[in-house]
Amino acid sequence: MNRFEGPGAREARIRYLDGDFQVLTPGAFVRCAVTGEAIPLEELKYWSVARQEPYMNAEVSLQRELELNPPVRQH
Repeated sequence: MNRFEGPGAREARIRYLDGDFQVLTPGAFVRCAVTGEAIPLEELKYWSVARQEPYMNAEVSLQRELELNPPVRQH
């Protein structure tokens, strides 16, 4: 059993803000919008306020931005 299994381990609902986030529904983790991997709330550092989605790490965040906003790649 991993730390995201069991009765108390459920996915949180989060509102992503600039530099912070607000927990709307308590939980132990959120899922990366790109990879689907569980991210423990205490390790959550990357998200998009505009898209309201979390990312596993900086590389995944950049990948998503380039995928959804191709003009960024040209700069």
